[in-house]
Amino acid sequence: MAEAALIWRPELAWYDLGESHPLDPIRLTLSVELMRAYGILGPDAVVVPGTATDGQLELVHDRDYIEAVREASDPSSGFRPRMGLGTADNPIFAGMHEVSARICGASIRGLEEVVSGRRGQTFSIAGGLHHAHRDRAAGFCVYNDPAVAIAVARLAHPNLRVLYVDIDAHHGDGVQEAFYDSAEVMTVSIHESGIHLFPGTGFPHETGAGDGIGYAANVPLPPYATDECFRLAFDGVVAPLARAFRPDVVVAQLGIDAHHDDPLTHLGMTLPGYRSLVDGIVDLAEELCDGRLAAEGGGGYRVLTTVPLAWTWVMGRLLGTDLAEELPEPWRRRVRPLLGAEPPHTLGAEDRFELPRERARRVLEETRKSVAATRAAVFPHHALMP
Repeated sequence: MAEAALIWRPELAWYDLGESHPLDPIRLTLSVELMRAYGILGPDAVVVPGTATDGQLELVHDRDYIEAVREASDPSSGFRPRMGLGTADNPIFAGMHEVSARICGASIRGLEEVVSGRRGQTFSIAGGLHHAHRDRAAGFCVYNDPAVAIAVARLAHPNLRVLYVDIDAHHGDGVQEAFYDSAEVMTVSIHESGIHLFPGTGFPHETGAGDGIGYAANVPLPPYATDECFRLAFDGVVAPLARAFRPDVVVAQLGIDAHHDDPLTHLGMTLPGYRSLVDGIVDLAEELCDGRLAAEGGGGYRVLTTVPLAWTWVMGRLLGTDLAEELPEPWRRRVRPLLGAEPPHTLGAEDRFELPRERARRVLEETRKSVAATRAAVFPHHALMP
């Protein structure tokens, strides 16, 4: 199989949502710096992407919305907040359209590299901005790069069957919405329940519309859901649906904001649990579509101590490289003054999250009920389901 690649150029981190905004671009640069410190980004392991065109963006977003983003990107335009732009979640900034289109261009290139066979797997770490809608920004997301990338790939390959798997703590609502009536794109999301967390969607009854009925699946998890809960959801819903769907390629949004230390969510995933989940996705791609996998970043707001560790491990996994658990000291020296404390010593194999026994039992039982509800809603539409 062709070597995996990181989809990256420094300009992907040139967004500025404000000093106190949770989506800090340093999480991207520190991740790439850690990959380089480990020595895994050789000259053939990085693909430099281009920028999405308006025509490509219009496959998912309204032209009027794109024009509003472009206007909001110009400090002299006198832009008045609208379409989700200019809010606390999505503040405007100079060059917003350009950097957002670059992020879409990166995810387009990542999927294109895989579908073409030039690369076996790719990782577009700046991507995974899955909340943007056709006509509005939402949840830190201006353009929906996963949906744009899938739409562009399917325009070039009309019979392409795409499995989109989303393990971000937040429901992948914008991607689901973009393909809700399609039987050629299956969207599967495991996330914290919308009862407790933005965007308030992603319930088992959301299964698609028209030709797409049965091709959207959602497993909402209760607060404090542990690694075992995520595994139940993956084994009970993601894997059997993937095997019934038989995709040509897998697109995976690998947000790490389900981690127990994330400041914006309430879940109990550990770094070993995250690794196990990513392993499962990679293994499914190898089983079902010759390993074709286009991965994207996504959420993750413990930007110094969790995101770089998780995404560097992912890149090592895609490249088939076992990384030493001990973090490179030059990278730790780089992070120490930013953190104002002693940075992690390892990639996180020792990371743990424990609940009191009775609480853990209740969380596991709630998860079983959620998995059962999703299976009852989705599986009747797929004759091959067990």
